[in-house]
Amino acid sequence: MEIIRGLDRLKRPLVNPVVTLGNFDGVHLGHQKIFERVKEEASRFHGESVVITFEPHPLKILSPGNCPPLLTPFRKKMIFIEETGIETVLCIEFSSTFSEISPDDFIKNILVDNLKVRKIIVGYNYRFGRHHGGDVEMLKNVSQRFDVEVEVVKALEIGHMVVSSSKIRELIKEGEVENAARLLGRDYLIVGKVTEGAKRGQTLGFPTANLEISDELYPKKGVYAVDILWNHLFFNGLASVGFNPTFQPSGDSQKGLFSLEVYIFDFSREIYGEELQINFKKRIRDEVRFDSPSKLIEQIKKDVQWAREKVFVSRPSHQRKP
Repeated sequence: MEIIRGLDRLKRPLVNPVVTLGNFDGVHLGHQKIFERVKEEASRFHGESVVITFEPHPLKILSPGNCPPLLTPFRKKMIFIEETGIETVLCIEFSSTFSEISPDDFIKNILVDNLKVRKIIVGYNYRFGRHHGGDVEMLKNVSQRFDVEVEVVKALEIGHMVVSSSKIRELIKEGEVENAARLLGRDYLIVGKVTEGAKRGQTLGFPTANLEISDELYPKKGVYAVDILWNHLFFNGLASVGFNPTFQPSGDSQKGLFSLEVYIFDFSREIYGEELQINFKKRIRDEVRFDSPSKLIEQIKKDVQWAREKVFVSRPSHQRKP
């Protein structure tokens, strides 16, 4: 897949491009449905399938305080889009100046005159242009003047839930990682480098890998059964998301450093500075403040046993990534 970072870096004409536009945060099943139509129509036009997206997320420029944590930072988003079979991604730099382009000018100057699109395929709730003044009806009406076809893809529903990035964020914030996975079409995952922590896990008999904290969306505080991808191998394990309340002063359980700690089953390698991918499989319990480290150890043993019996019973560790 070719990734073009900016309109000014597009040095070749796109070939009969069939395009879709949006932020595509999460690259969920609704987005994937749109991408499939883009590929099908690109084949019909003997052209290329093109995703047009924006970086940074528009809200980071227009209303930074209201920008939600991202489901998929740019690198992850590109990986997921490539996996769908899209040929080209054009990533437009979003700025305050770009945000002032009117819907009409966006269609005429960029999509028609610059990119020479043959067909545009968007989701039912697509909006664009200054102050989000353009909607799918405007897109159809203006594009028709330039003999450009527009197709609107209906909302996708799974289990009485409309698939959307906002719904997935809501589910993850509530710890409902299994339902989020149903809408994403894969486990929700976080990627990060292993950093040196307080090393309490070693003294407890459960050494953990501490991941650096980013601006990604973290699941609700608690303990989760997870898959860990390291060096092209999957391992089973537990992840603790939260503030380690057992080791905070009484009454200050939310005032420690937020952390994501992972206990990898049957693993003893030193991996500081290396990258792990954490796939959230199932929420086990809330984060709890225990009266003593010994009671925490007892609970961790129960968590490990529960995860092995209920989640990983037919899924051994050390599986190579497919």
